Amino acid sequence: MRGRDGGQKKHLVPSLCVVVLFIGFLVLYYGSFFGPRGQHANSALEYGSRISRSFGWSSVDNGEVGESKESILGQEGGEDGLVPKSFPVCDDRHSELIPCLDRNLIYQTRLKLDLALMEHYERHCPQPERRYNCLIPPPPGYKVPMKWPKSRDEVWQVNIPHTHLAHEKSDQNWMVVKGDKIVFPGGGTHFHYGADKYIAHLANMLNFTNNNLNNEGRIRTVFDVGCGVASFGGYLLSSDIISMSLAPNDVHQNQIQFALERGIPAYLGVLGTKRLPYPSRSFEFAHCSRCRIDWLQRDGILLLELDRLLRPGGYFAYSSPEAYAQDEEDLRIWKEMSALVERMCWKIAAKKNQTVIWVKPLTNDCYLKREPGTRPPLCRSDDDPDAVWGVPMEACITPYSEQNQRDEGSGLAPWPSRLTTPPPRLADFGISTDMFEKDMEIWRLRVDNYWSLLGTKIRPNTLRNVMDMKANMGSFAAALKDEPVWVMNVVPEDGPNTLKIIYDRGLIGSVHDWCEAFSTYPRTYDLLHAWTVFSDIEKKGCSAQDLLIEMDRILRPTGFMIVRDRKPVIDFIKRHLAALHWESVAVEDAEPNSDSEDGEMVFVIQKKMWLIEESGKDSA
Repeated sequence: MRGRDGGQKKHLVPSLCVVVLFIGFLVLYYGSFFGPRGQHANSALEYGSRISRSFGWSSVDNGEVGESKESILGQEGGEDGLVPKSFPVCDDRHSELIPCLDRNLIYQTRLKLDLALMEHYERHCPQPERRYNCLIPPPPGYKVPMKWPKSRDEVWQVNIPHTHLAHEKSDQNWMVVKGDKIVFPGGGTHFHYGADKYIAHLANMLNFTNNNLNNEGRIRTVFDVGCGVASFGGYLLSSDIISMSLAPNDVHQNQIQFALERGIPAYLGVLGTKRLPYPSRSFEFAHCSRCRIDWLQRDGILLLELDRLLRPGGYFAYSSPEAYAQDEEDLRIWKEMSALVERMCWKIAAKKNQTVIWVKPLTNDCYLKREPGTRPPLCRSDDDPDAVWGVPMEACITPYSEQNQRDEGSGLAPWPSRLTTPPPRLADFGISTDMFEKDMEIWRLRVDNYWSLLGTKIRPNTLRNVMDMKANMGSFAAALKDEPVWVMNVVPEDGPNTLKIIYDRGLIGSVHDWCEAFSTYPRTYDLLHAWTVFSDIEKKGCSAQDLLIEMDRILRPTGFMIVRDRKPVIDFIKRHLAALHWESVAVEDAEPNSDSEDGEMVFVIQKKMWLIEESGKDSA
């Protein structure tokens, strides 16, 4: 995430060396002491550069990271003096900082972005010299979040002190301010009278049994684009449906923050120019309710991205004026959109009142019967539909695999048996059924051990939002099926893209590069699980200290981290506990009978509650 500058200057006058070393010593140990809080942002930037050099990370001039010869994780004993006693606290203005979605950074660096293409809402990460190396404070008066399921319907106002959406959407029942709480009646722009009634209406349109949208387990993963405060996704959970609720950091900038505070799965992103960080054929159902997206732009490229994400036979529910209005402009849009989806081989499954639901074909047959030259074309045969990290969208149709064609669909079992049934795409990785089942058993035992180590620190409803930072096949999340949690399964962008296995098991997640900040607000997860993540980024030459600070940003006060990694990693983290306001809960050898001195260890950590008004001191 950050490297050091070029080699240190030589041949300094001896007296100047003494002064510089003395100042450096003070900054390392009292980095949060100098100056008022308003100056912490700049001091943090300078501080980060110095610490990077001290810990042996390098960065070439073009911004690419590279590893220095001396590993930070291998330092022992005498190097402990380099560890800071404290980190500076970021200015109050940064209490909701999302480093790679920071519009201030865009303004300051004068990036030339096409606003019409939503590029300003896509990820733009700061260069190493512009990264804040400070701890993001919670807002004044911050409280431990409400517990699930109560949190679905109300949160503490002080945790997200933004009420503009309550006023702006007052006639749509998005949210209401009541005393010290913000209450969510379950409404939305298109479903003022409640998401539950709207969801039942969609199921009724499709003639699903008992008006249940999960269709006897056949619909499990849903993509809600332009989700607002995610009430649609929140009310789907009771039907055993999990939704990836997506919205940009736009004029309704706190909507995803509210969703995550409520304990509802959500992600900050936008349909712009890059593919979304999800593999092809991930969702059975997509939803857009007044999402204000121009689906016709650039030859339908955004609708084609949605098509890439939908499974064979997947549905797209579209609730918008174009589906029912009779004015000239809406009629024009409806006519053009109907022609586009017809060329994409979609058919209308149902249309009623203000909503239309299209369905994708089950096989490639329709695509192959189209007239030559029909647009949009099929994607090139060498296009990998699962390559998503930083990959531009293309205005083409993603054809199905041979397995989809043969099975006339995805070939997935209904939920909940889908979670433990080996999915067909295991063959893409050469993973056998035995290997899949062994992986499940290994992680079941590991999770049992984790919960034993957490012990009395957690109660049945302590945890809600969980992130597995290196999810592999999703077996960590599968082992938590009976817990009242949901898991954001993260798959590294440079490893095997097993995220499609995770989605095929009825789970959700995202591709990510841990050399960069994650697309979420501060204080949005209760538990982070990091299995060899530090060892992985060390190999890439990225900063382990930056990752610590990013984990602190993501984690809620009183939240937990479980780090499973090599002993040098655990020792490195231990040296930073005090500076980060973290405390050790438990540590043990992951493999007690192993003779290896470099074997895996398990380190359980809790983030303390601390507030700015306490002058950086930990609260009780």
